[in-house]
Amino acid sequence: MPAHTIRIRGARTNNLKRLDVDIPRGRLIVFVGGARALGDRGPLAKRPRTARGTVTVTNATRNNLKNVTADIPAGVLTVLSGVAGSGKSSLAAELLAQHAAVVIDQKPVSTNRRSTPITYTGIATPVRRLFARHSGLPASMFSANSEGACPECEGLGVIYTDLAFMDGQESVCETCRGRRFTAEVLGHRIDGLSIADLDDLTVADAARRLPDKDIRRALRSLERVGLGYLRLGQPLTTLSGGECQRVKIAKELRDTAAPTLYVLDEPTTGLHLRDIAVLLGLLDQLVDQGHTVVVIEHHLDVIRHADWILDLGPGPGRHGGRILYQGPVAGLTGTATAAALND
Repeated sequence: MPAHTIRIRGARTNNLKRLDVDIPRGRLIVFVGGARALGDRGPLAKRPRTARGTVTVTNATRNNLKNVTADIPAGVLTVLSGVAGSGKSSLAAELLAQHAAVVIDQKPVSTNRRSTPITYTGIATPVRRLFARHSGLPASMFSANSEGACPECEGLGVIYTDLAFMDGQESVCETCRGRRFTAEVLGHRIDGLSIADLDDLTVADAARRLPDKDIRRALRSLERVGLGYLRLGQPLTTLSGGECQRVKIAKELRDTAAPTLYVLDEPTTGLHLRDIAVLLGLLDQLVDQGHTVVVIEHHLDVIRHADWILDLGPGPGRHGGRILYQGPVAGLTGTATAAALND
């Protein structure tokens, strides 16, 4: 193989199936998940949803904003659009400063490698109770942080060796063979599954096989956001930015009842074009539950989908900071955003 090629052989990280790849050096390489979506183009929102009041940002002068006052309609999807540097993020920052809001970003859900879909959805306790009912053992026996944990690796499934001035090394625990629990605990099964087997189940499979309504409800919240393929034991530290954002949206859809203001900063970053439709469906779900959603975005399909547009500009930096248009997307004309939508 030529030296100008980077070789990857037998990759099995997360859902990879023994992947072999040759990557040429000195080239711009783009990884895509299918070309069919490249030709798709989202339609304009023909019937914007009706607002239920307004959220007002008053006299905003942050960064390049020119004493901006804006009424953002409540209970609908609003997109802050405009060229890079036009003041979109500054206006969003003022919105956060003047009103209580929840930011849903693409930052990691957790930096703890013990955090998984099981812990994040809150089903760890119901799962332990389910196994306790079927086995007659205390629920704590089915916790990898408690009595049932492998004593050698303390429930991690791996042994970490600190090599001082060199990078540390992880090796699979020889006692539990990476299963994290004692042999006694692993002997108890539900539908043929031990507590350790759950780690390899996908969210969708677990929702189907585990006989507990609370577990199914929590897992189906992840299915609703298109994450049914995640393994229950997959560390949340391995999720992509887009997956992290969807996990957070799933939690909000499941747990938040009172009308809430949500702000998302360029949520399409890193998403494949097919996933844009999934994202728009999630934003619609938030709106349909009575929430207000404000998105900073350049992606034209998201702009077309909006109920309301605040288009800033006309240029970047000191040449921007003004609202050029606010209203339904169908009425947007005479701006760089309008030109891009009509191109």
